Amino acid sequence: QNLSHFSEDGLRTLVLGRRLLGPDEAERWLKDFDAAQCSLDDRDSRLEEVAEKIETGLELLGITGIEDKLQVGVPDAIEKLREAGIQLWVLTGDKLETA
Repeated sequence: QNLSHFSEDGLRTLVLGRRLLGPDEAERWLKDFDAAQCSLDDRDSRLEEVAEKIETGLELLGITGIEDKLQVGVPDAIEKLREAGIQLWVLTGDKLETA
């Protein structure tokens, strides 16, 4: 619930969690991760697949929400473009709440 509120308020969010792994599981996962990382074909989806395997059953430790301000000069540049009659769309984020 807090995570949704942070996101709706335009904050950059981070969720912290943990899970204890046994030595065998950790070793298997590291091998899969290394193979995915070195893959020349479909690397991103392979890394995502490996991440999904490890990111289950996590104990929630906490969440953060931080303000992510524009870089210096960006607001002025946007204003000058508008004054020049240039239409500008700025889209960021991976969620509707943060775009």
